[in-house]
Amino acid sequence: VQLVESGGGLVQPGGSLNLACAASGFTLRAYDMRWYRRAPGKELEFLARISKSGSTTYEDSLKGRFTISRDNAKATAYLQMNSLKPDDTAVYYCNALRPWSHDNYWGQGTQVTVSS
Repeated sequence: VQLVESGGGLVQPGGSLNLACAASGFTLRAYDMRWYRRAPGKELEFLARISKSGSTTYEDSLKGRFTISRDNAKATAYLQMNSLKPDDTAVYYCNALRPWSHDNYWGQGTQVTVSS
């Protein structure tokens, strides 16, 4: 069972990144997917969720800038991030949770740095 994030890196303020979370060893379509981040010196922060059926939920302050999506055929979830700010600098993690179960998986994280 593995979740692997990719797509992080260094971007200038105002830029965009599209993070990917590739799943293996389990059936992604049976899981709700979430993205979190941890900025230096701060707690883990919830960003967005997409259910098995495709319904989405966002942390209020991110609405309009971040978009979560999934492609079950590719066993991958995505987080499109636009209009990035220095405060978005963090390690970004994806999480897979199968409803009504204890099946809960995390990726290793991908670093996003927003700086000029």
